[in-house]
Amino acid sequence: MNKCERYRSILIGTAVGDSLGLPAEGMSASKIKALGWNNNWKQRLIFGYGMLSDDTEHTILVSEGLAAHPDSIEKFRRSLARKFRWWLLALPAGVGFATARSIVKLCVGFTPSQSGVFSAGNGPAMRSAIIGAYFDDAPDKVESYVRASTEITHTDPKALVGALAIAYCAATPNNSEECWIRLKSLAVHEATEWPKILDKLEHALRQDWELNTFVAELGVKNGITGYTYHTVPSVLFTWFKHHQNPKSFEYSMAEILNAGGDTDTTGAILGALLGAKEGTSSIPKRWKSKIHDWPNNRTRLESLAQHLSGNKKYKPAFWPFHLFRNIFFLLVVLAHSFLRLVPSKLRKEENKH
Repeated sequence: MNKCERYRSILIGTAVGDSLGLPAEGMSASKIKALGWNNNWKQRLIFGYGMLSDDTEHTILVSEGLAAHPDSIEKFRRSLARKFRWWLLALPAGVGFATARSIVKLCVGFTPSQSGVFSAGNGPAMRSAIIGAYFDDAPDKVESYVRASTEITHTDPKALVGALAIAYCAATPNNSEECWIRLKSLAVHEATEWPKILDKLEHALRQDWELNTFVAELGVKNGITGYTYHTVPSVLFTWFKHHQNPKSFEYSMAEILNAGGDTDTTGAILGALLGAKEGTSSIPKRWKSKIHDWPNNRTRLESLAQHLSGNKKYKPAFWPFHLFRNIFFLLVVLAHSFLRLVPSKLRKEENKH
């Protein structure tokens, strides 16, 4: 797989997982099953189509920063901080609390090195796969750029460990042994809980557990939470479990989404890793074709992939476009939230038609 295809597969894999999981965000596994979605995953946010949340948007912002400043970590940090400011001013729906607080700090004058808040949320992990792929032959750069991306918003070492774990796996997606070496090396950043999590992960994979058994072992009860030590291990378990399956994108995606919880983020992160390993051809066409968003659509993601590989010029979308889009997106999300009040039996019956 060449560089451009690797970037394209990560960006589109992220978008597909994000758009599939977004309508189910916050639902428990039992609720998803009651609706009949567990056997019928598709984009359903608006008339059978999917839109994108902050998971894909942050990956785009990081990608733009990488393309502009691949050789200066400080310029990358300042660029990403500036992009985050403008992103928040466009009034995105569903921004994480820690991310929102840190970007507000940026807006009132804090520097990127001072803006982060102590949190182990999912934000850094959801945007780090593209960094791993971009610097797949330079582990030191992976760490420095992931750290810069992470600490702008999150300063808990666990957030850094989660983000690096995803980045390292995206850097060497076809080499399980190398992935494990790098995952174990992350204990240098957090030596209390991470080694125990890896022990559980290895044991669960050897015993061929189901995902619901593994997440229960992590202490997860009603869906995978936004805590990075719940999300990242669950994604890694699903990814490694189906590592040799030629149809693993569809099977793995359904498995992680069926677990419920922070489904747009778990779907986005897993989609990025699956894409990095298998390429865009592994992603079902019915999922790729149902992403309808603007200005960040599939065409734009492919253009960005070419820009990252140096094959094509790319220009970020005009800022007011994002503001108009986000107002519409908020209305869609509110309408979808009201639909959740419809009894499960009625909605399940509607899904059959």
